[in-house]
Amino acid sequence: QNVFNDFISAAQYLIDQKYTSSDYLAIAGGSNGGLLVGACMTQRPELFKVCFPAVGVLDMLRYHKFTAGAGWAYDYGTADESEEMFKYLLKYSPVHNVKEGTCYPATMVTTADHDDRVVPAHSFKFAAALQAAQGCDKPTLIRIETKAGHGAGKPTSMIIQEQADKWAFMLYNMGLSYSR
Repeated sequence: QNVFNDFISAAQYLIDQKYTSSDYLAIAGGSNGGLLVGACMTQRPELFKVCFPAVGVLDMLRYHKFTAGAGWAYDYGTADESEEMFKYLLKYSPVHNVKEGTCYPATMVTTADHDDRVVPAHSFKFAAALQAAQGCDKPTLIRIETKAGHGAGKPTSMIIQEQADKWAFMLYNMGLSYSR
């Protein structure tokens, strides 16, 4: 939880010091950083305008049951270890902390159909939970890269397309426009 508290505190500092406001604060992270984004946006949804959890570990109760997930048990612990560990993981698991009727930030969840490190099910479940629970008109989209994995080795053309989609989504949802 400390890392999530630190990240939230850093975002709050930027707002308190008038570097930005929550209307212009976007966050992005991939893989373990996707977990960071997912946890922070479910814990403090009002703090962020746009969120990009990418290929994230978003179901902390079942992550270890899929592909490479079992290898992270040393880092996270597993829900199967004990009731205490189950409760600990449940407190920050993004999929399990989406609350009905909450206004979540505009969110683009990204994943890839051949990701064997963090299986796409994490992203599918999180996007579905956000869409079902959303308490306002901010969108939740899922962007699924085809014929791609966790990110390494992605062709430049795919990277450019993904970044263009993300920038357009962010600018649109912040009410900003691009001009040359």
